[in-house]
Amino acid sequence: MEEYKKHEQTKEIETSKNLGSLDEETKQEIKQPAKAEEHKTEKPVVKHIHLKKDYALVNGNDLHLSPKESQDVCNMIRGRTIDTAIKMVEEVRAHKRVVKMNNREVPHQHGKGVMAGRFPENACKEVARLLKNLKATAIYNELELEKAVISCIANVASKPYKRGGARFKRCHIMIRLDKKKEQKKTENK
Repeated sequence: MEEYKKHEQTKEIETSKNLGSLDEETKQEIKQPAKAEEHKTEKPVVKHIHLKKDYALVNGNDLHLSPKESQDVCNMIRGRTIDTAIKMVEEVRAHKRVVKMNNREVPHQHGKGVMAGRFPENACKEVARLLKNLKATAIYNELELEKAVISCIANVASKPYKRGGARFKRCHIMIRLDKKKEQKKTENK
């Protein structure tokens, strides 16, 4: 602060030496800044505009999951509401609900009402995390959760190599929450 004051004083001395050849009126104008410069302009306040979206979207990239199990979990929750899907996934993690895997050779689940199925815990853990994130995004986007339906896709990601030349399992999961589409009623004539 003191250095700044000294610097200002040296500037005043230099300007007073240079002002010697000027008349008194111009000296006063130079020493006193104009009134327009004295007023500081205030910066305008920028408001954040929240754009409303009709959907909420969550992506899980390069997850350490089996793509087949992830696809089966996605098939289970597709077309459900967000609260129902979270409840279903938590039941699978607690071994109370079986994920159907009819398109693969998987052992039968006797007494469960399913031909073939398993309890993919790792896939359900990640999907539950994504669903909770999706619910928060939907609330932020002001969607009606009761009237929104899930669409889910699991894709194969690039697989890094393990030691010995084998490869890890990786997948991408995209979960989207959309408003229910109203079906047009057709009248029979």
